[in-house]
Amino acid sequence: MAKKFTASSQQLKPDPAYNSKLVSKFINCLMLDGKKSVAQRVFYDAMDIVAKNVKDVSALEVFETAVDNVRPLIEVRSKRIGGSSYQVPMQVSAKRQQSLAFRWILAAARAKKGKPICERLASELMDAYNQHGAAMTTRENIHRMADANKAFAHFAW
Repeated sequence: MAKKFTASSQQLKPDPAYNSKLVSKFINCLMLDGKKSVAQRVFYDAMDIVAKNVKDVSALEVFETAVDNVRPLIEVRSKRIGGSSYQVPMQVSAKRQQSLAFRWILAAARAKKGKPICERLASELMDAYNQHGAAMTTRENIHRMADANKAFAHFAW
């Protein structure tokens, strides 16, 4: 039987500045068209902006807390039962939680216009650290939808 996931988690090397695999994975998600050096520069510039604006906590801690705050615990998935589709609330695996958090933070940063991407990313990370912003709104909407459909939770198997 084929493996479900690639070996990227074993091959992933920690980033040079923070020595963190989480940061390295985020930089890979931030990267467009294979331009890793550009993505690294954007991320490290954003972390410098975060470090200037948040004095009492390190920038890496702000980043990790922001990602943890945005991670969804539960989501709805469509399940077809007896000719009709139901939105069934289900637990989210740790790997999917992380990928959704990255995706929402990056989408929120890219949706803001008028500033360089490093400033937009820094502001979104600080917003997520303080538990507001577009990425947190997306998470709250997902949780609200799951809560509204908890009557169909018995279909989750």
